[in-house]
Amino acid sequence: MAPEIVTAQDFRLATEDDVLVLRRRVRELAEQRKFDTFAIAAVTTATSELGRNVLVHGKGGEAVVEEISDGFRTGIRLTFSDKGPGIPDIPRVMNGGYSTARSMGLGLSGSKRLVDEFELDSKVGHGTRVTVTKWKRF
Repeated sequence: MAPEIVTAQDFRLATEDDVLVLRRRVRELAEQRKFDTFAIAAVTTATSELGRNVLVHGKGGEAVVEEISDGFRTGIRLTFSDKGPGIPDIPRVMNGGYSTARSMGLGLSGSKRLVDEFELDSKVGHGTRVTVTKWKRF
């Protein structure tokens, strides 16, 4: 059964300031829902990394922040999308250490390690969508 969406908010990502606003909102939501300290740091860091990827590689895009519930747990689901060039070699990127932006190349692979669920859909010439979920621990 798919989780129920409790709340949802859309964010445009065109500047670094937009990523900071998004990051702040995700942190606030995690704190309000009483996520533990590690989970707050993890979901906030993943938000920064994935939001920055939208800016750098996708030349801007959008994010959706959803508070979700599966009847037993509460979570935060984030969906990042852009209409950039797409990722030609997803396995290479997900192994970490590969970057086209002269960075450490740990944004996607690092974010995957920080969240509980990670889904990547990318088509060369059409853009990329990344959806991640962090569940609250009891």
